Amino acid sequence: MVELQTSRLDSVFHALGDATRRRMLRELAGGERTVSQLAEPFEISLAAASKHIKALENAGLIRREVRGRTHVCRLAPGPLASAHEWLSFYERFWTERLDVLERLLREEDARKTPPPRGDDP
Repeated sequence: MVELQTSRLDSVFHALGDATRRRMLRELAGGERTVSQLAEPFEISLAAASKHIKALENAGLIRREVRGRTHVCRLAPGPLASAHEWLSFYERFWTERLDVLERLLREEDARKTPPPRGDDP
């Protein structure tokens, strides 16, 4: 089970590693699009767009449905949620480390700052 999850995460991060595919996903967040609509903003052929879409499909990030001669794609958010969960561990890890660093720096600053002097006559 863990190996399957790792394999799925690997394919998700591989798919997300390409700017064209990330932009396609952003487009799909606004609703379903045809392959032609996904290819349109890029100066790429439909064959090249199909390869990007296939990588997104293999990662489970999108679903493609054939309607007559038209291929319609829609976002499948499940794998993105899994990737976010994986990344959240490291977000917590670094947040905790940075909180410790901030505390240590404040303590060091407090030791260096002389105590306020009273203006007693």
